[in-house]
Amino acid sequence: MSDKKWTLMLAIGLITLTAVLYILHFFIFHDPHHIGMFLLGDLAFLPIEVLLVTLILHQLLENRDREMRLEKLNMVIGTFFSAVGTSLLAYFSDRDPQMDSVRKSLRISESWSEEDFTWMGAELSKYPCMVMIEDIDLSGLRNFLIEKEDFLMRLLENPLLIEHESFTDMLQAVFHLTSELTHRKDLTGLPVNDQQHLTRDICRAYHLLIIQWLEYMRYQKQHYPYLFSLALRTNPFDQEASVIIH
Repeated sequence: MSDKKWTLMLAIGLITLTAVLYILHFFIFHDPHHIGMFLLGDLAFLPIEVLLVTLILHQLLENRDREMRLEKLNMVIGTFFSAVGTSLLAYFSDRDPQMDSVRKSLRISESWSEEDFTWMGAELSKYPCMVMIEDIDLSGLRNFLIEKEDFLMRLLENPLLIEHESFTDMLQAVFHLTSELTHRKDLTGLPVNDQQHLTRDICRAYHLLIIQWLEYMRYQKQHYPYLFSLALRTNPFDQEASVIIH
């Protein structure tokens, strides 16, 4: 039975039950005036009931549901950075000739405020995210991405990601880079134009990775201080970062 048919049958059933109860009330008490008075009173309260249930209660339940989805989504994003994202960011940033100009700014700390994250996000949106492709082991990068391809595919199939368009865009950029590398049997001696094409693909994925990493760090600091502590100690942009607490 379809949802629409079930809803229609439920509505008809409830209306019928109401009519039967009113008829039963009339046959027992023989007081149409009393029935009409209470019926009119119930109808008068109906708009307020709709306001309370449909707008206020529904909004509260929806907000709670959204918070639960965000928590689950954050777990998915955290798994991605633990398995793939942090390693890619460390690898790309070490081959980024411009990284030294912003590396110190990306050393996020416990003292960062919401304004600090907002400012850094604006700065990173303009950051060129350049890489020197001659410094990149394309075969090694391809092997790493192929090894993680099944994991990335399962992430992309997760229905929670429908609500996180920017994270999905980043995953698609990483998938595209994987496909570009996989379709080239020999990654040595590539023509200059092809190297430039791959550089753009790498930079696109690199840029989106940085943006998502910053948002992930912001969320961790707000909601999960213990996870934020680990993320600080594995900061891919901090070459002195150590998971060991000294």
